[in-house]
Amino acid sequence: MDRFFTAIANHISRFVGDPLAFILALLTIIVWGVTGPVFHYSDTWQLIINTGTTIITFLMVFLIQNSQNRDAAAMQAKLDELIRAVSEARGQFIGIEHRTDKEIQEIRTLLEKECAELEESPNKPHSDTYLDRLLKRR
Repeated sequence: MDRFFTAIANHISRFVGDPLAFILALLTIIVWGVTGPVFHYSDTWQLIINTGTTIITFLMVFLIQNSQNRDAAAMQAKLDELIRAVSEARGQFIGIEHRTDKEIQEIRTLLEKECAELEESPNKPHSDTYLDRLLKRR
């Protein structure tokens, strides 16, 4: 069941992210709007578009969340592998995505402080920082 849902979710996500899907949705709205005078802008005419868009939005929320969860987990696995493979990397960072938001923010603050201290290190030449050099490439 899991594989089936993943396959369907991937297929639908690719389709709705395509410009053709936007064009089809736009055409649907245009056809609906043009038919307003034909149906005298009745409550049923309005209910059709409201119901249709509500159902589609409701279902898309679950598909988008599924895709984002899968993408985030895959990216995290890739990053964990990079941490594992690079000898200078600190293995303690593997799995920090399971910590609380507050703990992660504390880790980020400590890392930023550590990087700032490295930039100010007396052993470091007084040239541009690595980030400055990267930004100059743009």
